[in-house]
Order: sequence, then structure tokens, then C-alpha cells
Amino acid sequence: MRSICLASVSVVALAILLSGIPGSPVLGSTGPIPLNCNRACLENVVDQYLTALVARDPKRVPLSADVKYTENNQVIPVGDGFWKTVGGRGKYTHIFSDPEFGQVAYMGTMMEAGQPLLMSLRLRIELGRITEVESVYFKPGGGGPNNIADMDKPYQPEAFWFKSIPPVQRMSRQELIAVADGYFTGLQKNDGKGINGTGTYPFTTDCSRIENGSLTASAPPRPNPAPGAIDAFAMDCLTQFKLGYYFVVQNIHGRRYPVVDQERGIVWAHAIFDQGTVNSGVLSDGRPYTFQGFNRPSSILVTEAFLIENGKIRRVEMVGPSATYHMNSPWPGGLSGN
Repeated sequence: MRSICLASVSVVALAILLSGIPGSPVLGSTGPIPLNCNRACLENVVDQYLTALVARDPKRVPLSADVKYTENNQVIPVGDGFWKTVGGRGKYTHIFSDPEFGQVAYMGTMMEAGQPLLMSLRLRIELGRITEVESVYFKPGGGGPNNIADMDKPYQPEAFWFKSIPPVQRMSRQELIAVADGYFTGLQKNDGKGINGTGTYPFTTDCSRIENGSLTASAPPRPNPAPGAIDAFAMDCLTQFKLGYYFVVQNIHGRRYPVVDQERGIVWAHAIFDQGTVNSGVLSDGRPYTFQGFNRPSSILVTEAFLIENGKIRRVEMVGPSATYHMNSPWPGGLSGN
């Protein structure tokens, strides 16, 4: 009897101790997430979160008492915003896991007001609870190249997103992040001269990119292009960058790399693109070029997934709505652009 009493006291004491730790488990209708949450566990957390979101009931998901929640970089209470308007899950799901650091990300379609939208989501798990929820939405009418409906057919990510790289061939976390950051450095004030004038960019020759559901690199050629027109989206990533086509992007700041999947060679990044202050320039082949309509300061709130093979980017997938010019992120740790 005495041992039973002591055990009960120990359990109560442990609960009291944990209740005082930020991000610790709290009392609720859902149990804590396993402390050693592997890939399958993290994917299940995403499913659990989306199920609770569709039910419009935050109590169905294991949130910490001090969870930080944002929608398009705005800090709001969990249960507000999209939690009140969500109409259901869409048909597209792509999950990116980082078991080492307890983070998981998602790109997919959700329903709102009878239409699909693109949702980018990041969850951080600590001590068995979700402590961070970062969500970004691209909605119909969001501007720029986009094709939400095509993603909701559903779109099937190519199989090599899910391959397991043999341990001896895996790049380190820092090496993968350096490659992803090179993408942003090469894109910022893009002049075709390579990253910091090195003459090289980190792309495979078959690199393609999807932005808000639209293929914007290695896309099928446009039919009957106008004489002298540049069909940039039909080019692969490397050709675009070597042409200096993206000189309009003047600054990429708030760069963060919270999710890194070493096993699959994937980096999930966040950044803010500033553009609209320069719309005319000279391409690397000497042609003058003007982007029509890029004559007002604006930004893009970017979440971007990079698939990296042998130190080069092979695929890019992005969700990015328009944002207030030079928006600053409420999430710490971002790197400034130049």
C-alpha cells in the first residue's frame, strides 16, 4: 500500500513539474505525441491536425498551452481565421518530415467557400505537444502564375521526392541548407553570373519548379509566341537563372530553413521576396527587357520545398501569396538578404 501511495505521489509531482515547463503537455482531450516521433508519427500528426482543423475544433489536436499560431505571418489565436471558414480537405497532400528536429511540413489543397485553395503548413513538436503552427494560404485570385485546380485533381508528386538516400551518400544538414540558400542568393538581383559571381548555380539540367500549382520552369512551350517574346517558363531552372531573368526580385529576406530531411535530400524554406521597385534591366545575352506591371513595391510570402540530388536542386515546389512590401516575419531566425 505504501509503495502504491508513493507511486501516485510521484506521478502527481511529475505532472506538476511538467506543467511549469513551456511547451509541456497540458490536460486535454488528446494524449501527448510520442517523444521519439519518427517519420510515420510526424505524418500522423499532420493528419491529426488537419482532421481537427476540418472539424473546427482545436481541442482535437495536442497543442501546448503556449502554442504560437500564424496565418500568412499574422499571429492570431488558434481557432480563429481559417479555423472558422475551412470547408474540408482537398485532394492534394505532400508532407515533408524532419524527425531529428521534431518538425513536419505540408503542402496541399483545402476547401473554403466551395473552392480549393493552397495551404502550406509547418508544425513543431516539443515534449509531446505542438508548440508552433505556421500556416500560409494562397487563395483564388491571389495573382501571379497559379493553377490551384490542377493541384486539386489531385496532383501526384514525383516518386523521387520519397526516395531514401543511402546513409553514406547523404549530405549534412548544413550542406543541404547551403544549397537551398544558394537558390535565394542566385535569385536575388539575378544577373546570370552565378551565385556571388561564381558563374555557377546549383541546378540539375532537368530542374523544374511549381509555383502555386503552375509549372514555371520546364513547362511545355507556349503555342504561337509573339516575335521576340521570352518563353521563360519553358526554360529549366538553370537556363532561367543564367539568363538573368529574375532581376526584378531585389531582395530576399527572412530566410529560414526549419525543416530538413537528410534521408530524402529535402529542405523546406521560408522567405520574403521584395520586388516591384525595378522592372527594367538587361539580360545576360544583352537584350533589354521590361516586366510589364512590376512598377509598384510588393512582396511574396514564400514557402518553398527543394529536392536536392548530389548537391544540386532538381525540383522546387512553392506556395506564396502576395504580401505587404518588405513584410517582416514574426518567426525568429531569418537571415537578411543583401
